[in-house]
This record gives sequence, structure tokens and C-alpha cells, in this order.
Amino acid sequence: MSIVKLLQDHELEPEAAAVFADIRAVRKTDFVNNFWRALAHDPALLKRTWESIKQVMAPGTIDPLTKEMIYIAVSAAQSCEYCVRSHTAAARAKGITDQQLMELVSVVGMAAETNRLALALQVPVDEAFK
Repeated sequence: MSIVKLLQDHELEPEAAAVFADIRAVRKTDFVNNFWRALAHDPALLKRTWESIKQVMAPGTIDPLTKEMIYIAVSAAQSCEYCVRSHTAAARAKGITDQQLMELVSVVGMAAETNRLALALQVPVDEAFK
């Protein structure tokens, strides 16, 4: 359960309503998810976060599906269920297959395991990697 009320459209301040309108326009949907509804309590934070995510997730030298896969990996590493689920849904919309998702999860799991082993053993970094 959220620690703040998830604001409905009729409860938004004008600044937050403008951001919701942009979210709908950019994503070509009427759906505004709970993450944005929680942030709407602080219209400046909502706007800043939305502007940043639009910029970072926009097409660039990394394709949109790969960006979603990176988001899933970081979200899994950070234990953010909300972000894992929302970005998995976005990745599915961009064409990720179950096989690709399972491979991604395997890489995340392996990286987490080997990171912990290297950290626990305090393995020094090889000169060749510096």
C-alpha cells in the first residue's frame, strides 16, 4: 500500500494535470500509472521526473527494448517490484519474448551472484581491467 494517496485526475493541481496530459499524449494512452499518481503530490517533482524519463528513454543509440531491459535489470537489482513489473510490461509492448526475458533474468541473477562473491572475497581488480 502506498504511503501517499494515489491522486485521481479530479484531485490534481493544474501543474500536475498538465504533466498527466503530456504523459497521455506522449504514450498515446489514457492510462496514467500509479507511480505518476503518487508523485503528483509534488508537481515539481512529477514534472522533473517525467521530463528526465522522457529524455533518457527516448530513442537514441540504444534501442527502446534494450533500454527497457536495462531498466528491468536495475530494478531487479534494487528490489523494486513496481519498476520490474511496469518495465516488463513496457518491454513486452516493445516485443520482448519470454525467452529473452528469462535470459535477462539469468544474467541479472548471475551478475548478482558473482558480484557478491567478488565483494565478499575482496578480489582485487586485475591490472588488465584498469
